[in-house]
Amino acid sequence: MTRKMIIDTDTASDDAVAIMMALQTPDIEVKAITIVAGNMPVEQGSINARYTVELCGKDVPVYHGADKPLIREIYRAYFFHGPDGMGGMNYQAKTPPAEGHAVEVLIDTIKANPGIMLVTLGPMTNVALAVSQAPEIVENVSRCVVMGGAANVVGNITPAAEYNIWCDPEAARVCFRSGLPIEMVGWELCRGEANLTDDDMRHCKEVIDTPLSHFAVDCNISALETSRNWLGDPGLGLPDPVAMAIAIDPTICTRHSKHFVEVECDGTYTRGMTVVDQCGVTPYDTANVAMWAPVVARGEPHITVCWEIDARRWKELLYKTMQV
Repeated sequence: MTRKMIIDTDTASDDAVAIMMALQTPDIEVKAITIVAGNMPVEQGSINARYTVELCGKDVPVYHGADKPLIREIYRAYFFHGPDGMGGMNYQAKTPPAEGHAVEVLIDTIKANPGIMLVTLGPMTNVALAVSQAPEIVENVSRCVVMGGAANVVGNITPAAEYNIWCDPEAARVCFRSGLPIEMVGWELCRGEANLTDDDMRHCKEVIDTPLSHFAVDCNISALETSRNWLGDPGLGLPDPVAMAIAIDPTICTRHSKHFVEVECDGTYTRGMTVVDQCGVTPYDTANVAMWAPVVARGEPHITVCWEIDARRWKELLYKTMQV
């Protein structure tokens, strides 16, 4: 049975690999790709997404969306992904972007496809605007897999926060409080054994040796250098593809649990921190709810936090999508 998906992304190099994975999975039908400001300006993110769609030989519309966070100044990730978001490869798309605004497309596509899966790979501005304008769409989303946050661990843009959430924390807070069935796949899950090693990247280019396997490694050359020199990781971390792997095959996440999760918007040092109530200390009675989480604490914990993945199986799924 075909599973329908919509992808919201600020397409840079790891986003592009995640898009490739979805497009190359036979039982996934990507209904639309919506672009949000983040890693790249909307126009560049759109080019990167459209080029990826073309390389996969697919026909999926790409729509432009919010060009800035809800209230914040935008902060690009050129330092991480390169000037074009694709390691300076300067890929050019032949097809134009689709007509229509991403927020309207999110609303209309979700309404028309009950049970659709939503995968977010960038700041959550488009999604926050969509659920604010049409809160009824929440009920039509079967899974909302979010590449974002850091579950009680170190951040990658500040000591406390991961980039996607930090970039527009107010939007993330709207989404986390909206009732969407969020599965939070933090950036930390792409580290350690989940990093692509030199041997893994050689396997992609020399053994698999397809246009898609070369693309996946080549476009991440800046990300690889920054991961090693700035973050101190041994290889290439691919947070968006890890999130997409879990979207495609939920069993790749080997440990998960439901929690209240709040997004810090006011802290001087903790902006964008995803505050996971791992020990269940959030007050449940409505008289005391204002102590901590005035919206989220009503009802049962509903944010699924992914804690661990099967690194071998995530890589196997990546390799499989390169071969199709």
